[in-house]
Parts: sequence; C-alpha cells; structure tokens
Amino acid sequence: MFVFNMSNGYVVAMVFANFCVMPLIVFERGFILRRLHAHIRRLPTPTYFLSTILIYFVLTGLGFAAAGVLLKGTGQIAVPWKNVLIIPPKTLAYTLILFFLGISVMRIRQLLGRDVFLSLLTGRYRRPLQEDRIFLFIDVVGSTSYAETFGDLKAQEFIGAIFGGISEPVSRHGGAIDDYVGDAAIITWPLQSSATSGRCDNAGRSVACVFDILGQFEADADRWREEHGLVPQLRAALHGGSVVTAEIGVDHHKITYFGDVVNTTARLEALCKSLNRPVLMSSDLFGLTFLPTGIRSEALGTYMLKGRDQPLDVVALEKV
Repeated sequence: MFVFNMSNGYVVAMVFANFCVMPLIVFERGFILRRLHAHIRRLPTPTYFLSTILIYFVLTGLGFAAAGVLLKGTGQIAVPWKNVLIIPPKTLAYTLILFFLGISVMRIRQLLGRDVFLSLLTGRYRRPLQEDRIFLFIDVVGSTSYAETFGDLKAQEFIGAIFGGISEPVSRHGGAIDDYVGDAAIITWPLQSSATSGRCDNAGRSVACVFDILGQFEADADRWREEHGLVPQLRAALHGGSVVTAEIGVDHHKITYFGDVVNTTARLEALCKSLNRPVLMSSDLFGLTFLPTGIRSEALGTYMLKGRDQPLDVVALEKV
C-alpha cells in the first residue's frame, strides 16, 4: 500500500498516471520503436492484439517503475521497493482490460481509416457535403507481369507489402488512405488555401508524401529484392478541387467522394504511363503548391483526358 500525505496525494497519482500513459502515446505517435510499430500494424488481428498488449504492458511497467523511483527518491512516497517497481495485481488486471478496449477501438480505427472512423462516429457525412479535397492516386507498376512470373498469391503478398509501406508516410504527412482498388491506392487531404499566400499547405505535404514513399522503397531496395524479387515501381497523380462527400450504405457504411475531380485524378494517373513520367500533377493544384525542397517541376502542356470535356494542363514532378 502506498503511504503519502493527503497534501501530495494528487501529485503522486498524477505522476504515476502520466508516466504510465506517456510511453504509450509516444509509441503510438511513432516517436519511438517506429519500425516495430509499423510492423505490428500489418499483423493479422489476433497477433496484433497480443503483440500490442505485450508492448503496452512493458512500456506501462517501465513508466510505473520510473515514476516510483522518482517519487521514492524525492521522498513523496514511503513504500518498499517491490511496490515501487512492480504494478500491483489488481491494478494490472484493470490495466489489461483498459488495454483490450483501447486496442479494439484503435484496430477498428486502423481498419476504417482515421478520417473515416471519426466521420462515421460523428455522423458528419450523413447528409452529403460539398468540400475541396486533394487526391493522390498511386498505382503499382508491373503488377500483372509480376503475377505471371511469381503467381497470384505472391503478387498479392507483394502488393500488400507495398500498401503497408505507404501507410507511415501518408500518416506522417497528414493524409488519409481512402481506398485500395486492385493494385492502386487512393489517398486524400483537405484542400484549404491560405488567405495570405493563396497556397495550400496540404498540397505541399501531398507532394512530399509521394517522394517520401518513392525514396523509402529505393533506400530499402536490397530487402525488396531479397524478399520479393523486385523493387516496387510506382506511378502517382495529384489533382484537387470540389467534390461531394457522403456516407453511403446500410449494413456496410463507407465515406465516398463524388465528382469530376476523382475521375480526373484517375485519368491523370493513366497518363503517367503514356508519357513515361512517374509523378504527374494538374496545373490547377500545382498553382496552390509550395514545392518541397529538392523537387522540381516541368510543364508538359495541355492534354485531353477521357471522360473530360475540358483540356487539362499537366506538370511533371521529379526529384532533383
């Protein structure tokens, strides 16, 4: 049992609570053990639960012990060292129950996506809303030929590993993965222009996200060759504008986007192949973008895209 004065009781409780919780927050935010966190997120759900509970238990135990050493060392509590370093059984039982509930919510959030989870929870799109958004379409190059060489199961494993690899850069740059369609991923950001500069910070983040993903695969090329026999090659297209966002479905709910912007981004991604350019961006979105350091642009002119009446000015992006 802890022994402390009533005057410092709240301080002691606050220190223990913060020291136990902060390691978990830091871990989930990816500030520590980033590779381990990314690996666990890709595990099957039962393994994900067990692994996360184990890591949470270790991190909480370390935080509890650190708080106990601090408080005992400063004379705030008078307890045996055993009680300072080890979480009491009853407290541990409550902690594990809370872990299970919290991890369940996080898994649902992960499966649905951060923005979709919050939107479904709050009912934001029960009635359709018109809003401006940026869309990034990423397509895996050569997935069909890869399947012909290695088989469909190996190809699906390859594509799954690629999509697992893009999740961390997308999250870090504030984007949300909206959907996976075959060997393509659809990622989105809110499109909000600054009143002073007329530019959109998220437009720059979306460009940085693309090249961080490409750079990540290049930097880890040896591992990809060893594990999958091929280094991923991607095509990416960026476009933005006004869409209608709505929640649809009854048994299965989904947030979806309607409008020409989504179709145009898909057509722009297809143009990457014919122009032999890995990253294309509409000039409409480019005009709102602060390019990240080390990225340069090249205006490619005007193109007519299938299903679109108006021509579209296109810009190619590449790393310097």
